[in-house]
Amino acid sequence: MKKEDSYFPKLKAIRKAAKNLKGIARITPLIRNNTYSTNYEADVFFKREDLQQVRSYKIRGAYNKISSLSAKQKKNGIICASAGNHAQGVAFTCNKLQINGTIYMPSPTPKQKIAQVKMFGGAFVKIILTGDTFDDSYQVAKTTCNQLKQTFIHPFDDKKIIEGQATVGLEILNQATSPIDYLILPVGGGGLASGISSLFKIQSPKTKIIGVEPQGAPSMKTAFAKDKPITLDQIERFVDGAAVKRVGNKTFKLCKENLYRMMTVPEGEICQTMLDLYNKDAIVVEPAGALSISALGFLAEEIKGKNVVCIVSGSNNDIIRTAEIKERALLYANLKHYFIVRFPQRAGALKEFISDVLGPNDDITHFQYSKKHSKESGPAVVGIELKNNADFSPLVSRMKRLGFYGDYINNKPDLFQFLI
Repeated sequence: MKKEDSYFPKLKAIRKAAKNLKGIARITPLIRNNTYSTNYEADVFFKREDLQQVRSYKIRGAYNKISSLSAKQKKNGIICASAGNHAQGVAFTCNKLQINGTIYMPSPTPKQKIAQVKMFGGAFVKIILTGDTFDDSYQVAKTTCNQLKQTFIHPFDDKKIIEGQATVGLEILNQATSPIDYLILPVGGGGLASGISSLFKIQSPKTKIIGVEPQGAPSMKTAFAKDKPITLDQIERFVDGAAVKRVGNKTFKLCKENLYRMMTVPEGEICQTMLDLYNKDAIVVEPAGALSISALGFLAEEIKGKNVVCIVSGSNNDIIRTAEIKERALLYANLKHYFIVRFPQRAGALKEFISDVLGPNDDITHFQYSKKHSKESGPAVVGIELKNNADFSPLVSRMKRLGFYGDYINNKPDLFQFLI
């Protein structure tokens, strides 16, 4: 085994990182959440890393790594790739230490995150948008970095990054007033999970640490199953802060050794959690920030009566995504349905559909129709929102009985993406 492969973050190094971050990263609160504690009959605490200055824990690893560079490395400048939060930590650090940095980000990165990177980095940072995913940006950034002989600041698979992220765990252990039974945390590339789980193995070995990934990007869970990091062919990019095609080599080894379990949660459940946090607790989170909390419903029996800590990893969410978040939550709850409806080409057909097909609590939220005079019936794409998912079957029955039913497209992803 290579020396590099046997890396395990030492307590001394993590404490050194915490000292290095003093006055840079905030000591974020560990707060008991009454809503979720009541719902799951447990003591559920939120570690609020969304309250960091850059609104995520990523500042910890970025500053710890960049500040450790030699004077020559700092003068040459740095390069990184990021879906958003790591970029903000790097940008903040570049500005603070007056180091020039180039940050590669995926083209679909939410505008809010790009604007934040520009704001934190100021004149010391240049942003280049390239590729569709973090992994695409990563490849371009690495190639450029090798050509320019600059220092690459990896978002997760780096000793100093891992040790910086582990300081979240130090704070949790200092703030907790009783033993922690479960610690639930988000997993993207695995930097946070590998750092905290390594620390807890030393300081709180009885705590069961559960890593959570989005269902559409199960990189660490796949690596666990294959016993090595695997590059996924495709991933769902919605949870941009935790959607990577391949986890790190170091982070995989540490997570495989230290995590109690890896699990995935559907993107729709994540969206519903985001809405619940905002509506019930006035907490704004990004999709990755809701990952750990979204897992609670799938662990309800296991965590009953236990002390549970969920890491709220970030709050860099673009308000223009709100409509998509609500849509995904409704689709997941089976309350939003899309149909191809065949309307007879005669006056009064729409009125009949509304009065005889729709239930009293059903609401049309999408309607796209073009009249074809040469045909007996014309298709329309209709979106219907229900108050109760039990109303779905009666709705379809009425459509078929009265001759309006054409097709149901929720379960046809290619057609759905094309039409909606």
